[in-house]
Amino acid sequence: MKSTKKITGRVLFILSITLFIFQMGYLFLHATYKVEYIDNRLFYLFNILIIIGMAASIFILFTLPKTWKVLSSVVVAILILLQGGLIIHHGQQTTQVVSFSPGMKNQFVLKEDIGTGKAAYYRTYYRILARPKEVLPYQTKGEFKVKWLEKDIAVLTYPAADNSIHQYIGTYGARDSGISYSYVGPTIQGQWKGDGARIDSTTEGISINHDGKIEKYNWDNVVQFGTIAIVLVHDGEAEWTIGLNENFQSHSNDPNPPAGEITLYQASLESVEPVRLTFVE
Repeated sequence: MKSTKKITGRVLFILSITLFIFQMGYLFLHATYKVEYIDNRLFYLFNILIIIGMAASIFILFTLPKTWKVLSSVVVAILILLQGGLIIHHGQQTTQVVSFSPGMKNQFVLKEDIGTGKAAYYRTYYRILARPKEVLPYQTKGEFKVKWLEKDIAVLTYPAADNSIHQYIGTYGARDSGISYSYVGPTIQGQWKGDGARIDSTTEGISINHDGKIEKYNWDNVVQFGTIAIVLVHDGEAEWTIGLNENFQSHSNDPNPPAGEITLYQASLESVEPVRLTFVE
Protein backbone atom coordinates (compact mmCIF):
# COMPACT_ATOMS: atom_id res chain seq x y z
CA MET A 1 0.00 0.00 0.00
CA LYS A 2 2.78 2.40 0.96
CA SER A 3 4.66 1.47 -2.22
CA THR A 4 1.62 2.28 -4.37
CA LYS A 5 1.14 5.54 -2.50
CA LYS A 6 4.75 6.58 -3.10
CA ILE A 7 4.55 5.67 -6.77
CA THR A 8 1.41 7.77 -7.11
CA GLY A 9 3.12 10.71 -5.41
CA ARG A 10 6.20 10.44 -7.61
CA VAL A 11 4.12 10.19 -10.79
CA LEU A 12 2.14 13.30 -9.79
CA PHE A 13 5.39 15.14 -9.04
CA ILE A 14 6.95 14.17 -12.39
CA LEU A 15 3.80 15.11 -14.31
CA SER A 16 3.63 18.46 -12.53
CA ILE A 17 7.28 19.23 -13.28
CA THR A 18 6.80 18.18 -16.91
CA LEU A 19 3.78 20.45 -17.27
CA PHE A 20 5.72 23.29 -15.60
CA ILE A 21 8.56 22.88 -18.12
CA PHE A 22 5.98 22.86 -20.92
CA GLN A 23 4.54 26.13 -19.59
CA MET A 24 8.01 27.70 -19.52
CA GLY A 25 8.54 26.60 -23.12
CA TYR A 26 5.20 28.12 -24.04
CA LEU A 27 6.18 31.46 -22.47
CA PHE A 28 9.37 31.45 -24.54
CA LEU A 29 7.47 30.70 -27.76
CA HIS A 30 4.88 33.33 -26.91
CA ALA A 31 7.51 36.02 -26.33
CA THR A 32 9.62 35.06 -29.35
CA TYR A 33 7.15 33.91 -31.99
CA LYS A 34 3.77 35.21 -30.70
CA VAL A 35 2.56 31.66 -30.18
CA GLU A 36 -0.60 31.31 -28.08
CA TYR A 37 -2.82 28.53 -26.86
CA ILE A 38 -5.90 28.03 -29.03
CA ASP A 39 -7.80 29.20 -25.94
CA ASN A 40 -5.72 31.54 -23.77
CA ARG A 41 -7.48 30.28 -20.64
CA LEU A 42 -5.62 27.00 -21.05
CA PHE A 43 -2.56 28.72 -19.59
CA TYR A 44 -4.32 29.30 -16.28
CA LEU A 45 -5.94 25.86 -16.35
CA PHE A 46 -2.52 24.24 -16.72
CA ASN A 47 -1.27 26.36 -13.81
CA ILE A 48 -4.12 24.97 -11.68
CA LEU A 49 -3.16 21.42 -12.65
CA ILE A 50 0.46 22.12 -11.70
CA ILE A 51 -0.58 23.51 -8.31
CA ILE A 52 -2.88 20.57 -7.56
CA GLY A 53 -0.34 18.00 -8.76
CA MET A 54 2.55 19.48 -6.77
CA ALA A 55 0.45 19.87 -3.61
CA ALA A 56 -0.91 16.33 -3.86
CA SER A 57 2.56 14.85 -4.43
CA ILE A 58 3.97 16.68 -1.41
CA PHE A 59 1.09 15.57 0.83
CA ILE A 60 1.54 11.97 -0.36
CA LEU A 61 5.34 11.75 -0.21
CA PHE A 62 5.98 13.69 2.99
CA THR A 63 4.55 13.58 6.48
CA LEU A 64 3.75 17.19 7.35
CA PRO A 65 2.77 18.61 10.73
CA LYS A 66 -0.89 19.54 11.00
CA THR A 67 -0.07 23.26 11.02
CA TRP A 68 1.90 22.97 7.80
CA LYS A 69 -0.89 20.96 6.20
CA VAL A 70 -3.44 23.63 7.03
CA LEU A 71 -1.14 26.45 5.88
CA SER A 72 -0.27 24.62 2.66
CA SER A 73 -3.93 23.93 1.94
CA VAL A 74 -4.76 27.61 2.39
CA VAL A 75 -1.93 28.66 0.05
CA VAL A 76 -3.03 26.10 -2.56
CA ALA A 77 -6.64 27.30 -2.34
CA ILE A 78 -5.55 30.94 -2.75
CA LEU A 79 -3.40 30.11 -5.79
CA ILE A 80 -6.22 28.13 -7.41
CA LEU A 81 -8.72 30.93 -6.76
CA LEU A 82 -6.25 33.42 -8.23
CA GLN A 83 -5.93 31.39 -11.44
CA GLY A 84 -9.70 30.96 -11.56
CA GLY A 85 -10.12 34.72 -11.24
CA LEU A 86 -7.68 35.25 -14.11
CA ILE A 87 -9.70 32.83 -16.26
CA ILE A 88 -12.88 34.83 -15.58
CA HIS A 89 -11.09 38.15 -16.16
CA HIS A 90 -9.66 36.98 -19.47
CA GLY A 91 -13.07 35.74 -20.57
CA GLN A 92 -14.45 39.24 -19.99
CA GLN A 93 -11.76 40.79 -22.19
CA THR A 94 -11.59 38.32 -25.07
CA THR A 95 -14.17 36.39 -27.06
CA GLN A 96 -12.60 33.13 -28.15
CA VAL A 97 -14.02 30.92 -30.88
CA VAL A 98 -12.59 27.42 -31.12
CA SER A 99 -14.31 24.98 -33.46
CA PHE A 100 -13.10 21.47 -34.30
CA SER A 101 -13.68 19.85 -37.67
CA PRO A 102 -15.50 16.52 -37.99
CA GLY A 103 -12.87 13.99 -37.01
CA MET A 104 -11.08 16.61 -34.85
CA LYS A 105 -8.17 16.97 -37.31
CA ASN A 106 -8.44 20.72 -37.89
CA GLN A 107 -9.34 23.62 -35.62
CA PHE A 108 -10.81 26.99 -36.53
CA VAL A 109 -9.58 29.57 -34.00
CA LEU A 110 -10.67 33.20 -33.73
CA LYS A 111 -10.01 35.68 -30.92
CA GLU A 112 -11.80 38.98 -30.53
CA ASP A 113 -10.70 41.88 -28.35
CA ILE A 114 -14.03 42.86 -26.81
CA GLY A 115 -12.86 46.40 -26.07
CA THR A 116 -11.76 47.28 -29.61
CA GLY A 117 -13.91 44.92 -31.68
CA LYS A 118 -10.84 43.66 -33.52
CA ALA A 119 -10.85 39.93 -34.27
CA ALA A 120 -7.95 37.83 -35.52
CA TYR A 121 -7.93 34.46 -37.23
CA TYR A 122 -5.29 32.02 -35.94
CA ARG A 123 -3.47 29.20 -37.68
CA THR A 124 -3.08 26.18 -35.39
CA TYR A 125 -0.07 23.98 -34.68
CA TYR A 126 0.11 20.72 -32.72
CA ARG A 127 -3.58 20.89 -31.83
CA ILE A 128 -3.36 23.34 -28.91
CA LEU A 129 -0.98 26.06 -30.15
CA ALA A 130 -1.76 28.85 -32.62
CA ARG A 131 -0.35 32.01 -34.19
CA PRO A 132 -2.30 35.02 -35.47
CA LYS A 133 -2.53 34.91 -39.26
CA GLU A 134 -4.94 37.67 -40.25
CA VAL A 135 -7.07 40.37 -38.66
CA LEU A 136 -10.66 40.42 -39.89
CA PRO A 137 -11.26 43.51 -42.06
CA TYR A 138 -14.37 44.65 -40.18
CA GLN A 139 -14.98 45.63 -36.58
CA THR A 140 -16.89 42.82 -34.89
CA LYS A 141 -19.37 42.74 -32.03
CA GLY A 142 -18.98 39.31 -30.46
CA GLU A 143 -21.46 37.30 -32.54
CA PHE A 144 -19.97 34.47 -34.57
CA LYS A 145 -21.25 31.33 -36.31
CA VAL A 146 -18.92 28.61 -37.61
CA LYS A 147 -20.02 25.92 -40.07
CA TRP A 148 -17.78 23.16 -41.40
CA LEU A 149 -18.66 22.44 -45.04
CA GLU A 150 -15.99 19.76 -45.25
CA LYS A 151 -13.28 18.52 -42.88
CA ASP A 152 -10.97 21.21 -44.30
CA ILE A 153 -13.39 24.11 -44.94
CA ALA A 154 -14.73 26.18 -42.03
CA VAL A 155 -17.02 29.14 -42.77
CA LEU A 156 -17.28 31.94 -40.20
CA THR A 157 -20.34 34.16 -40.55
CA TYR A 158 -20.47 37.32 -38.44
CA PRO A 159 -22.12 40.75 -38.27
CA ALA A 160 -19.86 43.80 -38.30
CA ALA A 161 -20.37 46.76 -35.98
CA ASP A 162 -22.60 48.37 -38.65
CA ASN A 163 -24.73 45.17 -38.79
CA SER A 164 -23.50 44.22 -42.27
CA ILE A 165 -22.96 40.46 -42.77
CA HIS A 166 -19.56 39.04 -43.65
CA GLN A 167 -17.89 35.67 -44.05
CA TYR A 168 -14.35 34.48 -43.47
CA ILE A 169 -13.20 31.02 -44.49
CA GLY A 170 -10.54 28.89 -42.89
CA THR A 171 -9.14 26.37 -45.38
CA TYR A 172 -6.89 23.49 -44.36
CA GLY A 173 -6.46 21.45 -47.52
CA ALA A 174 -6.28 21.42 -51.31
CA ARG A 175 -7.75 19.62 -54.30
CA ASP A 176 -6.09 18.01 -57.32
CA SER A 177 -3.02 17.15 -55.19
CA GLY A 178 -2.46 20.85 -54.38
CA ILE A 179 0.75 21.07 -56.43
CA SER A 180 -0.01 24.55 -57.80
CA TYR A 181 -2.26 27.48 -56.91
CA SER A 182 -5.64 27.36 -58.62
CA TYR A 183 -8.66 29.65 -58.80
CA VAL A 184 -12.01 28.25 -57.74
CA GLY A 185 -14.13 30.19 -60.26
CA PRO A 186 -12.53 28.87 -63.46
CA THR A 187 -12.14 25.45 -61.84
CA ILE A 188 -15.92 25.04 -61.50
CA GLN A 189 -16.75 26.54 -64.91
CA GLY A 190 -20.05 25.16 -66.15
CA GLN A 191 -23.45 24.45 -64.63
CA TRP A 192 -24.04 22.77 -61.27
CA LYS A 193 -27.33 21.65 -59.75
CA GLY A 194 -28.46 20.61 -56.30
CA ASP A 195 -31.55 20.66 -54.09
CA GLY A 196 -33.36 23.84 -55.17
CA ALA A 197 -30.14 25.49 -56.32
CA ARG A 198 -28.15 26.02 -59.50
CA ILE A 199 -24.74 27.58 -60.05
CA ASP A 200 -23.49 28.83 -63.41
CA SER A 201 -19.82 29.74 -63.65
CA THR A 202 -18.83 31.51 -66.88
CA THR A 203 -16.08 33.77 -68.14
CA GLU A 204 -18.14 36.77 -66.99
CA GLY A 205 -18.72 35.62 -63.43
CA ILE A 206 -20.96 33.41 -61.30
CA SER A 207 -24.75 33.32 -61.08
CA ILE A 208 -26.74 31.69 -58.29
CA ASN A 209 -30.30 30.44 -58.73
CA HIS A 210 -31.68 29.52 -55.31
CA ASP A 211 -35.38 28.75 -54.88
CA GLY A 212 -36.13 30.68 -58.09
CA LYS A 213 -34.20 33.82 -57.09
CA ILE A 214 -31.31 34.62 -59.44
CA GLU A 215 -28.26 36.64 -58.37
CA LYS A 216 -25.24 37.44 -60.54
CA TYR A 217 -21.70 38.26 -59.44
CA ASN A 218 -18.85 39.45 -61.61
CA TRP A 219 -15.30 38.42 -60.76
CA ASP A 220 -14.67 41.65 -58.82
CA ASN A 221 -17.27 40.43 -56.31
CA VAL A 222 -15.66 37.04 -55.78
CA VAL A 223 -13.23 36.70 -52.85
CA GLN A 224 -11.09 33.57 -52.74
CA PHE A 225 -9.79 31.83 -49.61
CA GLY A 226 -7.01 29.32 -50.09
CA THR A 227 -7.62 27.23 -53.20
CA ILE A 228 -10.87 25.53 -52.25
CA ALA A 229 -13.45 28.18 -51.33
CA ILE A 230 -14.82 31.56 -52.41
CA VAL A 231 -17.24 34.12 -51.01
CA LEU A 232 -19.65 36.02 -53.26
CA VAL A 233 -20.31 39.58 -52.12
CA HIS A 234 -22.78 42.33 -53.04
CA ASP A 235 -22.42 45.95 -51.92
CA GLY A 236 -19.65 44.91 -49.55
CA GLU A 237 -21.67 42.18 -47.82
CA ALA A 238 -21.20 38.43 -48.08
CA GLU A 239 -24.10 36.53 -49.63
CA TRP A 240 -22.81 33.07 -50.51
CA THR A 241 -19.89 30.72 -49.98
CA ILE A 242 -18.93 28.09 -52.53
CA GLY A 243 -16.59 25.32 -51.39
CA LEU A 244 -14.98 22.43 -53.27
CA ASN A 245 -15.91 19.15 -51.61
CA GLU A 246 -13.26 16.58 -50.79
CA ASN A 247 -14.40 14.39 -53.69
CA PHE A 248 -14.06 17.27 -56.19
CA GLN A 249 -11.76 16.79 -59.18
CA SER A 250 -11.25 19.61 -61.66
CA HIS A 251 -9.78 17.56 -64.54
CA SER A 252 -8.16 20.83 -65.62
CA ASN A 253 -5.34 18.96 -67.35
CA ASP A 254 -7.56 16.65 -69.40
CA PRO A 255 -10.69 17.01 -71.56
CA ASN A 256 -13.01 15.48 -68.95
CA PRO A 257 -15.52 17.73 -67.12
CA PRO A 258 -15.22 18.41 -63.38
CA ALA A 259 -16.26 15.51 -61.16
CA GLY A 260 -17.47 15.24 -57.59
CA GLU A 261 -19.44 17.88 -55.71
CA ILE A 262 -19.32 21.50 -54.61
CA THR A 263 -21.23 23.09 -51.72
CA LEU A 264 -23.28 26.28 -51.66
CA TYR A 265 -23.77 27.96 -48.28
CA GLN A 266 -25.79 31.12 -47.63
CA ALA A 267 -24.38 33.96 -45.53
CA SER A 268 -26.88 34.15 -42.68
CA LEU A 269 -26.76 34.25 -38.89
CA GLU A 270 -29.83 32.04 -38.82
CA SER A 271 -29.71 28.26 -39.13
CA VAL A 272 -29.27 27.40 -42.82
CA GLU A 273 -28.19 24.13 -44.35
CA PRO A 274 -25.53 23.95 -47.07
CA VAL A 275 -26.56 22.60 -50.48
CA ARG A 276 -24.44 20.03 -52.29
CA LEU A 277 -24.35 20.34 -56.08
CA THR A 278 -23.08 18.15 -58.91
CA PHE A 279 -21.84 19.09 -62.37
CA VAL A 280 -24.46 19.08 -65.14
CA GLU A 281 -22.79 20.59 -68.21
